Amino acid sequence: MLLSELLATPDLEPALRGLKVSGLTADSRMARGGFAFFAIPGHAGDGLSYVADAKSRGACVVVAQRRADSPLPVVVVDDVRRALALAAARFFSCQPSIIAAVTGTSGKTSVVAFLRQIWAALGHEAASLGTVGIVDSRGAHYGALTTPGPVELHRTLDELAGRGVTHLAMEASSLGIDQRRLDGMRVDVAGFTNFSRDHLDHHADMEEYFAAKMRLFDTLLHPGQTAVVDADSDVASRVIDICRARGLTILSVGSKGETIRLLSATPSALATSLRLRYNGAEYEVDLPLAGAFQVSNALVAAGLAIASGDDPGQVFAALEALKGAPGRLELVGQRNGAPIFVDYAHKPDALEKVLATLRPLTKKRLIVVFGCGGDRDRGKRPLMGGIVARAADVAIVTDDNPRSEDAAAIRAEILEGTRGGAAHIIEIGDRRAAIANAVAGLEAGDALVVAGKGHETGQIVGDRVLPFSDHEAIAQALKENHP
Repeated sequence: MLLSELLATPDLEPALRGLKVSGLTADSRMARGGFAFFAIPGHAGDGLSYVADAKSRGACVVVAQRRADSPLPVVVVDDVRRALALAAARFFSCQPSIIAAVTGTSGKTSVVAFLRQIWAALGHEAASLGTVGIVDSRGAHYGALTTPGPVELHRTLDELAGRGVTHLAMEASSLGIDQRRLDGMRVDVAGFTNFSRDHLDHHADMEEYFAAKMRLFDTLLHPGQTAVVDADSDVASRVIDICRARGLTILSVGSKGETIRLLSATPSALATSLRLRYNGAEYEVDLPLAGAFQVSNALVAAGLAIASGDDPGQVFAALEALKGAPGRLELVGQRNGAPIFVDYAHKPDALEKVLATLRPLTKKRLIVVFGCGGDRDRGKRPLMGGIVARAADVAIVTDDNPRSEDAAAIRAEILEGTRGGAAHIIEIGDRRAAIANAVAGLEAGDALVVAGKGHETGQIVGDRVLPFSDHEAIAQALKENHP
């Protein structure tokens, strides 16, 4: 591809217009012969510092936000992150016909998993992309980021379209939106779940965090396209106002929803019976999922399916066969009749919702094993400690990806928040030992949730990723403590 085609700008110097580009990257280590190197400024340093390395590996041109002494020609753009995303979309030009992007603090993974399942049930070749990687009719292919970088993202979109995927449900994280990773995507419909504290290690405050998420609606969606909004969210009215100002069609769902109205939700064991109203007609749905938050996620997914052109009656019928996303209130075993769940909840709001869901299903003690990650928002640690102290009967505070921080110091900050609560608090730093302790103590009528890591298969300690799975640790504990 010619550089002029890749950047789609008429302002290139004449000598560069016919330059042939064989690939693109923002990582100098990935540069190859004929690559365009996008020098992105970031937390780890200015990309312009790595131009010599990119050149040594074969890069032929640099795209940056400012001029600098360089051994390669430099093309200056206003926003190099956006330029990279748009260039990646031109280089990998194929995308699925229908793309739905979902943002919000919690629920993104479940919504895209549900939407993929609905589409598949209705006969579409569907895939989902997000925290658990890529899931399609071939199975699951795990990834490392909720929203991949633009080059990886567009290569993936091109590959999915190439093998026949027509419908893609994708998570849109605040970081991915803020860093322009989605700017080259042809998003057809977008969904909003909810908003609560998270990622304050990246965003300056909650308003900046909110604004990053809203960019999906006020910038990336185009007038006339549809936004599906959970009307029961605390910030729903703000989101709807932003969507209206952009000229979007609004499809609201939930007990306050004007499009899909939740008339009633009756829990029973690990399922929920729903009565819904849509377009004047009522529907009864036996949702095989527990918790008000899963009901909300399922309704957002249903709204996205309807907004993308599917028959409402068939969409609501498909809800009755949904399976939960991996590590999302996932029932993984039992001991003495007490159920054991794994959940990805690693933020205050999500943890509180999981415990609220399990409380009415628990006859005796509600037990939780959890921790907080290092090098992340420290403010949520005492908040999560306070939540378990109020909502659980037994809480075992343990480690969860301490990264470069001292694990004991992280646990101390969590424990500070548990003061004054009614729960019995135990501190066991070794996560495997904490899980084994919890499983061994289960009695009939109890319920245990191991929270924070969900589907993850590694524990980040220092700069190493050590193999670790909550699922495997629970299975081992059950084997060693077989009644």
